Amino acid sequence: MANTREPLLQPIPILSLRPTQMTVGMREVKEKRKRWRERDKKKQAKALGKHMIPVVLGPDKCYYVVDHHHLARALHDEGVEDILVTVIADLTMVDRDAFWGVLDNKRWVYPYDAKGDRHHFKDVPKTVADLKDDPFRSLAGELRRAGGYAKDTTPFSEFLWADFLRRRLSRKGVEADFEKAIEKALALAKSKDAIYLPGWCGPATDD
Repeated sequence: MANTREPLLQPIPILSLRPTQMTVGMREVKEKRKRWRERDKKKQAKALGKHMIPVVLGPDKCYYVVDHHHLARALHDEGVEDILVTVIADLTMVDRDAFWGVLDNKRWVYPYDAKGDRHHFKDVPKTVADLKDDPFRSLAGELRRAGGYAKDTTPFSEFLWADFLRRRLSRKGVEADFEKAIEKALALAKSKDAIYLPGWCGPATDD
């Protein structure tokens, strides 16, 4: 049963969910909040039933979020207190000391900050409310939607793109003029420098 998706029909408090990454793109969070507010109560309830948060059950019986951090943060910021989750793995049998290493081995944790620097697992925020903003994660998400690269199943693929962009564009520039940053990001995404990244769909030749 260790890797079976098991929906929990009992709502879980959003603030009890443990993140497995350090940052989110707050621009994306704001966009999700906007779309949430545009729904009426009935559609909001339906959306909550449909968008379950994938989690891993840890040895401390806590639920560790392995995807949809942006959605969880957006719902929290909109005052939603509880959410449905689906357990993709039960790791309650793993020693506490080994737990984060197992998550890392399975690529279920991304302990990098908004500068792209790796941290100790203990530095990963304890709640979604404590996730910090990484403007390059927002840029990477918007770049994919603009056709800069294809959606890919590689874990944390948007963060890999964010780190690529972070090394080539300034944070100040991204925050000052997001549209101009997207134009630059689109050009970078088509370059051979990005060929190693998941979902790369740049030109096949230089002709």
